[in-house]
Amino acid sequence: QEILEKYHDLFTVQWEGVIGDMCAPSQAEWEQLLTNCSAFLFYGMERFMSHVLLNWLVAMNIPKCRLVILLDLVRSQQSHQRIANSDLHKSCLHIALERPTETAMLLSLTGVGSIVATQWYTNLEENAERLETLFENLLSFGRTTGQTIHVLQK
Repeated sequence: QEILEKYHDLFTVQWEGVIGDMCAPSQAEWEQLLTNCSAFLFYGMERFMSHVLLNWLVAMNIPKCRLVILLDLVRSQQSHQRIANSDLHKSCLHIALERPTETAMLLSLTGVGSIVATQWYTNLEENAERLETLFENLLSFGRTTGQTIHVLQK
């Protein structure tokens, strides 16, 4: 919340979405957010693809979305239990398609221009630092996505 407030005045007046843990977005809300945006940020627990329906995503066409930032793969005891219960009902192939590289490929096939994603499990503090670096470089300094990723890699 602090990071969003800090960068509120820089290109964020048209931002919309779901914040907090009051309720999980429905598939229709996910679709609306992805199809009506030029950039999409997911900052949440576990795998992004565990929150959306795979067959729904692969059928989408979202070429207006030029950038997707996935700051996911954060694990807590509660989120791990939720994902383990959910994975019981999925095939091994389905679970494999939820991994970071496969998620990036699926998003690319739907028309997304660039995807920034974590590759391994992390914690909320590290993702908050990544988000701060992303916003600072993209919004405050006006760096390109590639330049910003280069900064993150350091």
